[in-house]
Amino acid sequence: MTRMLYRLGGAAAAHPWRTLAIWVVVAALATGLAGAAGGTPQDDWNVPGTASQAGTDLLREEFPAASGAVDRVVVHDPDGDAVAADEVAGLRDRLADLPHVLEVFPPRVSEDGATVLIEVRYDVPVTDAAIFGDLAPLEDAAAPAVDAGLQVAFGGEVPDSAGLAPGGAGEVIGVVVALLLLVLTFGSVVAAGLPILVALLGLGVGSAGVLLLAAVIDVSTSAPTVATMVALGVGIDYALLLVTRHVEGLRAGLSVREAAARSTATAGRSVVFAGSTVLVSLMGLGLAGLQTYATFGLATAIGVISVMAAALTVVPAVLGLAGPRVLPRKVRRHAETASGTPLAARWAERVGRRPLPWALGALLLLLALAAPVTDLRLWPADVSAQPVESTTRQAHDLIADAFGPGANGPFLVAVDLDAVPADRLADLRADLAAVPGVAGVGEPVVSPTGGAAVLVLEPTTEPADEATTELLAHLRADVLPDGVYVTGQTPVLADITDLLDERIWVVIAFVVGVSVLLLTLAFRSPVVALKAAVMNLLSIGAAYGVMVAVFSWGWGRELFGLDQTVPISSWVPILMFAVAFGLSMDYEVFLLGRVREEWRRTGDPHASVVAGLASTGRLITAAAAIMVAVFLGFATEGDLILKQVGAGLAVATLVDATVVRMVLVPATMALLGRWNWWLPGWLDRLLPHLDVEPPALAAIDDRTPLELPEPVGAR
Repeated sequence: MTRMLYRLGGAAAAHPWRTLAIWVVVAALATGLAGAAGGTPQDDWNVPGTASQAGTDLLREEFPAASGAVDRVVVHDPDGDAVAADEVAGLRDRLADLPHVLEVFPPRVSEDGATVLIEVRYDVPVTDAAIFGDLAPLEDAAAPAVDAGLQVAFGGEVPDSAGLAPGGAGEVIGVVVALLLLVLTFGSVVAAGLPILVALLGLGVGSAGVLLLAAVIDVSTSAPTVATMVALGVGIDYALLLVTRHVEGLRAGLSVREAAARSTATAGRSVVFAGSTVLVSLMGLGLAGLQTYATFGLATAIGVISVMAAALTVVPAVLGLAGPRVLPRKVRRHAETASGTPLAARWAERVGRRPLPWALGALLLLLALAAPVTDLRLWPADVSAQPVESTTRQAHDLIADAFGPGANGPFLVAVDLDAVPADRLADLRADLAAVPGVAGVGEPVVSPTGGAAVLVLEPTTEPADEATTELLAHLRADVLPDGVYVTGQTPVLADITDLLDERIWVVIAFVVGVSVLLLTLAFRSPVVALKAAVMNLLSIGAAYGVMVAVFSWGWGRELFGLDQTVPISSWVPILMFAVAFGLSMDYEVFLLGRVREEWRRTGDPHASVVAGLASTGRLITAAAAIMVAVFLGFATEGDLILKQVGAGLAVATLVDATVVRMVLVPATMALLGRWNWWLPGWLDRLLPHLDVEPPALAAIDDRTPLELPEPVGAR
């Protein structure tokens, strides 16, 4: 791999225009192919193997006309007067004329008449491209009522899907802040703009790849946004690593082409191994048991692979074009050759002199940050957590005020009439109505074939209330006979939460196990690999704790545009763990690659840690600051899942790059000394040699070109 990367970097630097032309052609072909054959992301909300899915399948089979999406149109008179009947009738007629509307149900009127609830059923599911995310037809139908002074709000599946698309402001904020940080880091606009260019170029190709993936399988509508968030961050990081190593080579007196070739061979190996750990973590999402998570992993993996490829080729090409202009102007003028980061070196020396107190202090801090996780409660994000200005939140609040909180999350009780006779339906309804926590149960409706019946049950509590999930569990365990299933949006969300609560341990075991194996292969040290895994788990635990304090306890929730405390979305922990663990391994590879390089050169365990941190401390700090900016930018989006994922990843990255990499790693390595690199003889013989920093490339101050074959096309 070393020789291949050296040739690749040298050839790209020697023929930059050819390399960039190839990327332009690839990007154009990918974009054109995606436009011609790409699919449209759509959600697969089936949850195979759950009780709610069994009920859903029964209703789909017996009530095929009722399998389409359902929306709720809420009309309210702000003055508290009764809504005029002619306004309601006119609205119903306009709704009935909308495309794909199958039925408009009779209105449900509140006791004071000031609020009217109208349900609309479509002949296609919400994931159908004809209605997904398109709120305009409903708004057009409601316009005359709004002009008459009435408040009209929309809830249900189509309005929910319309709120899934991010506004895009988060991406712009993240990129702008990242560019400013890069300028401060390098002191050169050319060097600062290169990581952004690489990330955006790779991201463009990756986005086309996601659309092509959507033509083959159902890709979640949120997957492209998550893929963009992660790929943008790692793309900047990988390019930053390569540029930093290239600048070191230039300051050491290497030619532009030689510096580019060496940076690709050395830092490029770190990029390959770091990217591999990210990909392993993303593949672990497929073990969550939901198609949505599998597509999150695949879509994000496409983005990461694209930016890795861009970093390894576009960076040396542009560096070859830029020549010495990647250096700050004062360095070019005065030929300064100072290298390293003295502040980081002094910090490493300080930690190394008294490693035990530093290690204990860092550990206590991480445990304190993680403490709130004991109060963690998971629940899928629902409209009650949306901003008050959103139409879905307004519909939710109006329904709760007029008809009770349980009206926002009714249960559908599906009855298999082959198992429960039809003459038992009245008794079943009475039994359900008598259960504490049940506000009411509707009349049973029998399917046209007579094979099933459905009853609508309204709890007395909100969908996100713990009492609602307790009621669901009680109904299933103690009230309902065999052949009767509880389904509907709230039961489905509860089943998703239970499923993810079980599967997260499978995902964690896979991701940690394979990552430890990769690190052991890379650094030939099981101690380093296990220690890295434990530290990553600590930093992620701290991020979970901070999320609970912010979102569930309300400490600073206003910063994220929330007007109330909310549970942590059950979608977030697995997704955040996979991404955060992979990104943490990025920094581990960056740091340990240089530490091991110095260890192999000097054999001094203490000096190698100091030198490794001195050469990478500034890089890791800058990379982490950029990641935090990107993630916080996405946390400004309106969707709660993006808020929580963005905020959680920002905290995990900040903690990992400061407390873990700058304190725990040097402290523990100083305590362990030579034991850091202990490797049993039998394991040494078993493992292939895949060192991240090969000996031939260790001496960056050696100005003699490496004894490797001439890069392709160099002459």
